[in-house]
Amino acid sequence: MKQMTEDPAVVGVEALTALPGVRHGFFTRNGGASTGLYGSNNCAFGSDDSREVVASNRAACARALDAGALVTVKQRHTSDVVIVKTPWSWDDAPDADALVTARRGIALGILTADCVPVLLADPAAPVIGAAHAGWRGALEGVLANTVLAMTKLGAERARIVAAVGPCIGQASYEVGPEFIARFAARDAGYTRYFTPAKANGHVHFDLAAFAADRLRQAGVGTVVIEGSDTCAAATQFFSYRRSVLRGEPDYGRQLSAIALV
Repeated sequence: MKQMTEDPAVVGVEALTALPGVRHGFFTRNGGASTGLYGSNNCAFGSDDSREVVASNRAACARALDAGALVTVKQRHTSDVVIVKTPWSWDDAPDADALVTARRGIALGILTADCVPVLLADPAAPVIGAAHAGWRGALEGVLANTVLAMTKLGAERARIVAAVGPCIGQASYEVGPEFIARFAARDAGYTRYFTPAKANGHVHFDLAAFAADRLRQAGVGTVVIEGSDTCAAATQFFSYRRSVLRGEPDYGRQLSAIALV
């Protein structure tokens, strides 16, 4: 197995960094032990990468957060949220797309490769959350459900700080007319997240802005967008869309995680 030669690279958001007792990181693809398509900090057991190497990468990320355990879920593009009371192994992970906890020492992790990772915290409660918001989950309410689950543990909506992490940027996210029709059928106002149609009828979707507004609509007091485009930044992030455009057989996923310490 390749030896780790550096700490996992991480992108932070000041709004979360400033919170007492909260550690977070939007980890990049760099600083891990994976090779080939997965080089180097692939944290997805669901990929075809070596399970041993993925476990090593995840453990390094947990150490970087000073967390005793890292928990993730088997993401299905749903609006389901689970409350974490005790850590579980990957084999025992539930199907869900968001996690919340009031327990210290547990890092809540989300895996993405273009979808939106959202990290949330109310340090006064203290309660944290992590959500995976692809277009389907965001449209179906995963972010509102995450905020609601946090309030059930004592968080207050106005005190919550949420960071929308690295995801596919609008310039990279070209979709067909059937995609915008799905959003318009839900709310005509959602068309504002799309560029004007090109000659071929295709538009570009601003997933980060859509997710941020869903958080604001849920009453979150502070919402920030990190702003990186995972599809365009090939040396920094994994991207599902980029892998398809290149005809690659698989792709890695980066970890976004938050912990109470």
